[in-house]
Amino acid sequence: MDGKRGRALTAAQQKTGRFCLQETTIAGIQQAFADGSISARQLVELYLNRIEAYDRNGPQINSIITVNPQALEDADRLDRDFGNNGLTGPLHGVPVILKDQMDARGMPTTLGSVVFRDYFPDRDCFVTEKLRQAGAIILAKATLGELGRGDTHGSLFGSTRNPYDLARTPGGSSGGPGASVSANLGAVAIGQEGFASIRRPAAWNGVTGIRPTAGLVSRGGVYAGWPGQPGSLGPLTRSVTDLAKMLDVMVGYDPDDPMTSFGVGQAPETFTDSLDGDGLKGVRIGVMTQSMGFHSEPDSDDFRLVSQVFDRAAAELESAGATVIPMPEIPRLTELLANRASDGRNDEAWDRYYGRSENPPYASPEAMMQSPDYAKVHRSKYAGTALTGPAAYAEYLLAREELMFSVMKIMADAQLDAIVHKTVEHQPTLIAEGVGPPYYDMRGTTHINTYLVHVPSIAVPAGFTSAGLPVGITFLGRPFSDPTMVKLAYAYEQATGHRSPPDSAPPLPGEP
Repeated sequence: MDGKRGRALTAAQQKTGRFCLQETTIAGIQQAFADGSISARQLVELYLNRIEAYDRNGPQINSIITVNPQALEDADRLDRDFGNNGLTGPLHGVPVILKDQMDARGMPTTLGSVVFRDYFPDRDCFVTEKLRQAGAIILAKATLGELGRGDTHGSLFGSTRNPYDLARTPGGSSGGPGASVSANLGAVAIGQEGFASIRRPAAWNGVTGIRPTAGLVSRGGVYAGWPGQPGSLGPLTRSVTDLAKMLDVMVGYDPDDPMTSFGVGQAPETFTDSLDGDGLKGVRIGVMTQSMGFHSEPDSDDFRLVSQVFDRAAAELESAGATVIPMPEIPRLTELLANRASDGRNDEAWDRYYGRSENPPYASPEAMMQSPDYAKVHRSKYAGTALTGPAAYAEYLLAREELMFSVMKIMADAQLDAIVHKTVEHQPTLIAEGVGPPYYDMRGTTHINTYLVHVPSIAVPAGFTSAGLPVGITFLGRPFSDPTMVKLAYAYEQATGHRSPPDSAPPLPGEP
């Protein structure tokens, strides 16, 4: 893989002034609108052509559940508005792909399940509304781990394929957003992370993704939101610059999600102020080599292949000006992480989410489980990731507090600006090994950030293993240090240029 291929494509567009769809950015799209190279309608048509060619046919990546039937109409309206007033907002005409866990009026929210295939919410979720206000076009809804869990398999669509190796999973649960944006089926995408559901697809699909500090981005109108705490929406993009621009639009207080009261006053005026190419110079980064991945196998060859890339990444950070500091082991890390538990308020989360709709699909989770289709729901045969019940949740809270103090103390003692670790400790697993023995699901996933809840993590491409599979590194910081994490990821991206589009979805004939 040529690690600088993606950056070269973007640079070629800037140099020639001609619009190039492959690897284009928000800035590239809006420059093309300004110089008349393309209209919003033409842009949507190009992406729809790619979805037909590469998602429905050809390699059959299978990352899109529903295409927005109003996308072309929305594009026509934005073209008219542009002709009269110019850009209508920071995301004017930018086609966005949503994880099918987020509500967008006029489109079903299926959760990847036959159980919800006919559920059409009558309201946008909070973030979808903000995207539309910013001028974005909702292009499509993407696949996910059914009901928002595990790798990207679902009774409604089957399995999504990793565009770098079609026999492998793109990860989950936001595998559809990760695979689709990597294959250039849309400009940007949004996922949701409650375990590692943004960062793992980011790493395994060679893109960037952030799970912001809990409270910056609302989950109002998103399945499995409040009163749950670990989950957060976040962008998946081909560049850190686009990720920063998406965050600018997505953050904000929503009274329907009390978690966002914690984020009031915590977001910068713009995350783009963090885009400093020299952002790694003089910073202190703790390199974490202690294994903490879910069901990781540190003695396996697969684990070692990822470790080789991570070791190179640590050297690259140092070459870019960072002071790289080996981290001591976090006391009782694996033991503490095993205490992850849910507070069990699933009925309240259900009522708050479906209570937004005048026509909820079922009266309760119990009614859903009585549906004849419920027997078709894909279930992971891997061990569960969370205990339930008051006693288990109390143990989790104590463990979370202990781990938070341990991590923050290590950072303070070593004067660290961030911790860097493998985003996933294993390569993408084979689809066949996820739906059949040994039933791998989430193997190697690092989830310390969502366990701690109040810390941000951003994953950025770090290159490829010798087997040609993408690997990511994650920067983890203190609560609400999201701008710093964006700065570090951007500087690393600019220093290395590891993003490279998959060969399975090249430019179509006649595509600009």
